Amino acid sequence: MDGMLDLETGMIHELEKPPVPGMWRFPTNPNLCCIYRVPECLREVNPKAYTPQLVLIGPLHRSLRSQALKSRGDITKTKSMGYLNTEAHKKIYLAEFAKRVEGKKRVVEGFRRMIEEDEDMIRASYSESTAWIESQEFVDMVLYDSVFIIELMLRDSSRLQEKIGDPLMDEPCLESTIRGDLILLENQLPYFILEKLFDPIVKILLPNQTLRTLVISYFELDKSKKMKEETSTFRHFTDLLRCVRVETLPEHGVEDCGPIAKMHNADKLDSRGLRFEAVEQEFSVEVKFDIKTGSLKIPCFSADDDMETLLRNIMAFEQSHYPYNAYVCDYITFLDLLIDTEKDVDLLVEKDVIDYYSDRCNTSRSILRRVYFSNVWRGTATVTAASILLLTLIQTKIQEPVAATKDNRSDALSRSPIYRRASPWIVSAINWINLSDICQNKEKEINDLTDFMNTNRVDPRGAEKCDGGGGYRADEE
Repeated sequence: MDGMLDLETGMIHELEKPPVPGMWRFPTNPNLCCIYRVPECLREVNPKAYTPQLVLIGPLHRSLRSQALKSRGDITKTKSMGYLNTEAHKKIYLAEFAKRVEGKKRVVEGFRRMIEEDEDMIRASYSESTAWIESQEFVDMVLYDSVFIIELMLRDSSRLQEKIGDPLMDEPCLESTIRGDLILLENQLPYFILEKLFDPIVKILLPNQTLRTLVISYFELDKSKKMKEETSTFRHFTDLLRCVRVETLPEHGVEDCGPIAKMHNADKLDSRGLRFEAVEQEFSVEVKFDIKTGSLKIPCFSADDDMETLLRNIMAFEQSHYPYNAYVCDYITFLDLLIDTEKDVDLLVEKDVIDYYSDRCNTSRSILRRVYFSNVWRGTATVTAASILLLTLIQTKIQEPVAATKDNRSDALSRSPIYRRASPWIVSAINWINLSDICQNKEKEINDLTDFMNTNRVDPRGAEKCDGGGGYRADEE
């Protein structure tokens, strides 16, 4: 039950009237709460990355549905029309899903009863209070949204290369838009209710599949072996997309790592003999430094709009749910440190570390550096260091990137909570790089000193320099 904290007494009082939308739930249940509102400081940089474009799932975007209803009939409001069309499609999909199973009405009513039984747990999955939604409306919302998701995935799994009369299947643009909407952090249903409702039915309809394998296939994550195992868990689809990346990391305990004070950019590391090697391991965020070969092994990074949206939502989720295990944020931090100038982007593209597609919409690699990487970081993981970090990242004019000082960026990042808790494998890679850099500097100093001694040999008794030039005496100031 939702309540309000009395600041004077410290007591939590049950609310007599439902609160307005957007109020925090207090207290939250850490074991259940997993779907969060993206903080405004993150959203304002790129609102589109967090906002559903076509389909609304769950309670956090109910206001968009209300706005769409108010603009009904105004065909100039194309986004609102899209919302209304998918809301109507949910009812169609519910009827179509009922045809798949025997007992039709009985099955749907059974779903409704199961949702009612778990209503409190479903509500507790959201960081915001949902008490403003009446019980029957909430249950109906979960029913329509959950059936829509499963019917969509069932159709996707069995479709052929031909039109079937369903615009969500026949039009690739609509299909990809909905797939993108279903990974957004604020646009989620808790996975446990989907599993409870549909796993038994999926096993009947598709004998060789489970709900888990159906979901993994829909999001094209089939190469993820661990996520297919029933022992691995995820809270919702955004968490699933994070899990397939985190599972690539080594399975060892987290070490007590200090802050990373400094790291050179890619071009400077390359000039000092460090080799960059792209690792063709899909979804990987593991960075390794091979001290034997002097190679920094980095997973290939695909730079495109879809990846930015995905990363933004995963990173926002990590900020709220996994603040002490923000591994994807660590990975992006590392890439950000490597990229300081256009030369860094050129180098990483050349080494296939960045998968870059050259087309008319992306005509120069400088755009990749100025727009993409700076944009990914703007307002995301290092919130506490954002004002310092942005001075070196945000483009002030369209023509030239801002000159960046890597030392300042490293210092800013080292003060951020996430950076201080950087993953052991990230810290290990950077420490090895820095150690190699120190060794190279020391070797250079020794060589320079040796050259100096050979060129300017000094008599230990204070004699004149033996350079044949008759210069100053060694014992003179």
